[in-house]
Amino acid sequence: MSDFGDEVWKRDEVDSPCVKVCVLHPGAKLCMGCFRTGEEIARWSRMDPAERRTIMDELPEREPLIAKAAPIMRPGRRTNRRFAKRTTE
Repeated sequence: MSDFGDEVWKRDEVDSPCVKVCVLHPGAKLCMGCFRTGEEIARWSRMDPAERRTIMDELPEREPLIAKAAPIMRPGRRTNRRFAKRTTE
């Protein structure tokens, strides 16, 4: 039997960093799950592999930006407990 079927499904694409926690931090303007910007999330499927790799390489440096960004408080709203805990450490 041929391995042709396996070759058809091989793709040279960069996987999405999405972890299904799609919440943009209001101060940092980054997703709190994958650390991409809203624009990067929206354009991901249309980016070429080189652009995706560049973004993937930058993501580890973005996580501290969320921890440093002060939460924006609105009257009558509580902070996200997960976020509040991370910023007080």
